[in-house]
Amino acid sequence: MNIAELQRKLLAAARANVPGEHVPYAFEKRVMALLAARTPGDHLALWVRGLWQAAASCVAVTLLLGAWAFFSPPANSSKPDDLSQNFENTLLASVDQGDPTQ
Repeated sequence: MNIAELQRKLLAAARANVPGEHVPYAFEKRVMALLAARTPGDHLALWVRGLWQAAASCVAVTLLLGAWAFFSPPANSSKPDDLSQNFENTLLASVDQGDPTQ
């Protein structure tokens, strides 16, 4: 909400009600001074703090998963899977089938 609009609404509400005896002297001036002295929040600082916390947690998860992958025993230690051979077999699968007319 706009501060000037809020000030206008508060002044209109104060003028509509007659001040009673229980209200301290210059109470409205103190309230208006506090509203004028209030600075708007820094939204960028909130985003920066949140993103740094997210980055720290991502680094922690990465380190944990990296340690788990490094120290865990291989699933099939008797026959290691050769990625280059599997890749070549996949690429040449259509060539190995050949042309049925030959």
